[in-house]
This record gives sequence, C-alpha cells and structure tokens, in this order.
Amino acid sequence: MTSRLFAICFNATRPSDLARFWSGVLGWQSADGPDDDVAILPSEGAGFRIRFLPSQEPRTGRNRAHFDLTSSSPEDQLRTVARALELGGEHLDVGQLPEEEHVVLADPDGNEFCVIEAGNKFLADTGVIGALACDGTREVGYFWSEALRWPLVWDQDQETAIQSPDGGTKITWGGPPVAPKTGKNRLFFELALPADADPEAELARLVSLGATRTSTGEGHGDRVLLLDPDGNEFVVQRQRQA
Repeated sequence: MTSRLFAICFNATRPSDLARFWSGVLGWQSADGPDDDVAILPSEGAGFRIRFLPSQEPRTGRNRAHFDLTSSSPEDQLRTVARALELGGEHLDVGQLPEEEHVVLADPDGNEFCVIEAGNKFLADTGVIGALACDGTREVGYFWSEALRWPLVWDQDQETAIQSPDGGTKITWGGPPVAPKTGKNRLFFELALPADADPEAELARLVSLGATRTSTGEGHGDRVLLLDPDGNEFVVQRQRQA
C-alpha cells in the first residue's frame, strides 16, 4: 500500500516556540510528538500535521519550500499579517515588486512564508495553507505525484502542482532555474505507511520512481531517510500511528 503524507516537518532551533507561532497563525491545535518534538494538528481537512523537530544546524540560505497562506478578503489578509507580526514574525524583502499584492514574512526562526491576496483562483478552496510552494524541477513534481498518488493539477512551462484527491493544500514546484542546494533542508516531508504495508516493497517502489537511499548513517530502525530526485531529504516511517 502507498505511503501517505503524514507531516511537513521543520528542523527548528526552538521547536516549542515555533509551534506556538504557527499554531497562533493557523489556528491549529498543539500536541506533543514522539521524538522530543512538538506538532500542530489541523482544524480542517489539511491531511497532514506540522512537526517541529529540535535542530541546531545553522541556516544556510533561503529555504527550498515555503507556505502560501490564503485570504478570504483584503481585511482577512491584513489580520493574518498583523497576527503573524504580533506573534514574532517579521516582514521580509525577497525582491518582491511594489505592485505585488502578496505579503512576504518570516517566522521567528527565519522561515519564509507568504500571505496571498484574496481572490487568488489557483488557491481557491484549498484551506488556510493554500500551497507548499517549492523550488524544484518538473521531474520532482512527477515523482511526488507518483509517490503519493496525488494527481497533477498543474503542468505547464516546467511548473507542476499536485493535490490530494480529497482536496486541501497543493504542493507546487516552480521549475528551473532551481537554486543549488546548500545544506540540509529545514523543511521536509514525513511519509507514513499503513500498519499492514510491506515496508521494503514500498521503499523499493519509491527508489524505482527516482528516490535515493542515503548512506549518511541516518535512518536506522523504523525511520528511513531518502532523497527525492532533486536531492531533497524526506523520511519514511515504517510504523506510524495517526
């Protein structure tokens, strides 16, 4: 059986503080995790949780992925931005033009995210997290579509996007040029297998699609670390309770 997207994980210098920030911004509930981490759980059908894991690795450039948050109205966008700033976020200049209507912010750990203007048709009916927007090739979009068995909902000009058959957050890849990877990603996917699945068969399937098993010494026991075709880390949990 196919593994599912269990969590989007942040490597964080202060997991509890970052969880409080994102819980306040998104309105999701906090929960203790199994690995000295903190998680927040969706109040809507997002299909995944967000986990914050302790890490002291230094930041090495801009993240390869960020959240795009939706707005139901111009006033709602202003409220989201104000709430994020009150909770410890800050404005971020990434070269956006004055006429662009989205607002770029950073969370207290420096992770970028955008608050998208109301009326964005691509993010309609996706939920508060409209998209996880990633730097990546067309090939990696195809890989994740097959890996998660989520259909492609956009495939044009080297840009791709996938979405669960149940709806919710989209995952997008912007196509070339893709900036070189400068270190371990701060954001990564955690996949979970159903209890009755054959772990080795699923790992073999992911490798056949283009994943690579690492030789870094990580991934012992029930936690297996792999790389997708663009070199992004992701984890497969052999046994994970929902």
